[in-house]
Amino acid sequence: MVTPEYNRSFPAPLKTAIDWYYQEWQAKPVTFVAYGRESGGLHAIHQLRQIFTELNAVAIRDAISLPKYWEMFAPDGTWPKAASDCNTTVTATLDHLSWWASALRDARTKSPYTT
Repeated sequence: MVTPEYNRSFPAPLKTAIDWYYQEWQAKPVTFVAYGRESGGLHAIHQLRQIFTELNAVAIRDAISLPKYWEMFAPDGTWPKAASDCNTTVTATLDHLSWWASALRDARTKSPYTT
C-alpha cells in the first residue's frame, strides 16, 4: 500500500478503495510505503495498520517511510541520497512480505479463511 501522509493520516479516497474490497483483504499480507514531511508518513501507516487488522489482513511490521521525500531526489529525478539505506529497507520489507504471502497462501489452501 503506497500513501502520502495527509493531515497526520491518509487520504480519504484510499479508505474508500480499501473498504470497497473488504473480503479481498482477508488473510492477506500487507505492507506500507508512505511519504510525507518529517514523519515520513508514519502517522498514516499507524492508522492503516489498525484498519487492516479490522479487515483480518496481516499488516507486517516492516514498512518503508520516506521523510522529506523531496530532498531525496536530484533535479533530474534520480535518487542519489541515502539510496543504500532505503534499498536495504525495501529489500528486507519485500522479503518479509513475500514470506508472509507464501505462508498465508499455504494456510488458505489447507484451511480456507472464513468470517
